[in-house]
Amino acid sequence: MRNLDLTTLRSFVAVADSGGVTRAAGFLHLTQSAVSMQLKRLEDMLGLDLLDRSGRTIALTASGEQLLAYARRMVALNDEVITRLTDHAFEGEITLGVPHDVVYPAIPQVLKQFHAAYPRMRIQLEASYTRTLKEQFDRGARDLILTTEKHLDAGGETLAEKRLVWLGAPGGAAWRQRPLQLAFCRFCTFRPEVTAALDREGIAWEMAVDTESDRTIEAAVSADLAVNAMLEGTQPAHLEPIDHDGALPALPVQMVNLYGARSDADEVTGTLCTLLRSAFAPQSAQRLRAI
Repeated sequence: MRNLDLTTLRSFVAVADSGGVTRAAGFLHLTQSAVSMQLKRLEDMLGLDLLDRSGRTIALTASGEQLLAYARRMVALNDEVITRLTDHAFEGEITLGVPHDVVYPAIPQVLKQFHAAYPRMRIQLEASYTRTLKEQFDRGARDLILTTEKHLDAGGETLAEKRLVWLGAPGGAAWRQRPLQLAFCRFCTFRPEVTAALDREGIAWEMAVDTESDRTIEAAVSADLAVNAMLEGTQPAHLEPIDHDGALPALPVQMVNLYGARSDADEVTGTLCTLLRSAFAPQSAQRLRAI
């Protein structure tokens, strides 16, 4: 298998763009003889005449014109790879805050795609509560944050709207018990929404599990000791939406909001924001749930 030499292709593109070997040599910081030698080597390797040297100026042959389009793409791709992997402009850290309940399944895919595009950049991921994340963002401790809330503050944008759903153990019956046994984290923004909905329907309830640990909540619910509520499509595999047939109240829609996506953001931050928007688009949510 024969391999094209990018150095000879770069010289060929320079000659085509500048209209002559002399100007191309100056652009490439090479001697005229070095550029001529590289062109001859390229023609010999392909077995084709790429330049028409019969006139006073150099012109491309039909084969040369065809090669030029490929050569431009190959040189540009080479330069892009070198820039992305070595340019210090794409080296640094972005701090991203995400609520516990929307980390999966979208965020791991975003991190994977971002790392592939900017391998020298580091994302410091903080999973916390919306209230805590907004406080951190306000004092400059986070570059970007996602939130789950019922409203949108100034400077943010809504990526998705998702309904809260009741969750229980697969095939569980805890949702039938009265008073209804609930398991929620102390600072969960959904907690007051859920208890208010139960109060409006006159359904008695008890906070059976009151903790700061999401793992504790998941363990209690998966053991069918209590129920919880999460955004549709974000529940772990060991919990499932409860098919209560109206026995439990409908829960409100929540917004997934993004803060920190400025119009004047640098390329790297802008790319991360684009990946977040794409990950929370409705069609992406359907695809991620299938993975």
